[in-house]
Amino acid sequence: MSTALREQEIELEIPFHDCDMMGVVWHGNYFRYFEVARCALLRSFNYDYLQMRDSGYAWPIVDAQIKYVGSARYEQRIKVLAKLVEWENRLRIDYLIRAADTGARLTRGYTIQVAVAMASGEMQLVSPPILRERLGLSA
Repeated sequence: MSTALREQEIELEIPFHDCDMMGVVWHGNYFRYFEVARCALLRSFNYDYLQMRDSGYAWPIVDAQIKYVGSARYEQRIKVLAKLVEWENRLRIDYLIRAADTGARLTRGYTIQVAVAMASGEMQLVSPPILRERLGLSA
């Protein structure tokens, strides 16, 4: 796996409304946990969704993958790590969800986003310069 350019970890407690009747997190909610960690990661270099929009680019997710290793449960505390591992032509963010108390792996996955110029609706084949700038990389 690639080395992360940036990473951010969040911790949260599983709420009741995310679980099925047996207290196990419904599978689709893991993507929501990815989203919370992704926003924290993007905010860490001042390029969250509002800044993306203001810079003239949308960054839709075009691919996502998830691997369920274990189950998270109601009231459990989890840690979600988001790592930016690709940025030149797209954003690939890898995720790892672990039990906060034991560190046991529960879920892993990734999302891929591409820049789309909002004025033209055209997908960009190279990430726009604003991303390089926000990441603190030289031109």
